[in-house]
Amino acid sequence: MNVLKPVSTIMTPNPLTVQVDDRLSIVSQLFANNKIHHLPVVDKEMLVGIISKSDFLFFKKGFANTENDKSLEEVRLNNYTAKDIMTSKLAKLEPNDKINVALEIFKENLFHGIPVVDGNKIVGIVTTYDIIKHLSIDNEAHASYDSV
Repeated sequence: MNVLKPVSTIMTPNPLTVQVDDRLSIVSQLFANNKIHHLPVVDKEMLVGIISKSDFLFFKKGFANTENDKSLEEVRLNNYTAKDIMTSKLAKLEPNDKINVALEIFKENLFHGIPVVDGNKIVGIVTTYDIIKHLSIDNEAHASYDSV
């Protein structure tokens, strides 16, 4: 992988987002119905935070799997919003930032997704999975080339 390429070459463009005032029931549905681990939070299309799936599950973890707790969980998911659990201090990348910048941010922090913004408008997200996927693709290309 050429780490001097821009992150725009490996990012997931146009990620799913939630509005700052969306109920956590919407967040729950998005995590349940999509293969995602990060939800950028926007206010009037401007990035204001992010919710990781692990943070969301941590929020829910106080609930047991009994019928009474299920109804309490539903009440809680309908009474809290994205802004209540989002992380507002977050790293951001711009589309032309190099992949090595993303690698340094991942190395120095304990998170696995970095929003990519143009101004403060979200245009993509780079995750550790994106980097692993592209490393794997590069290795497959080298392996097939080496075997010729």
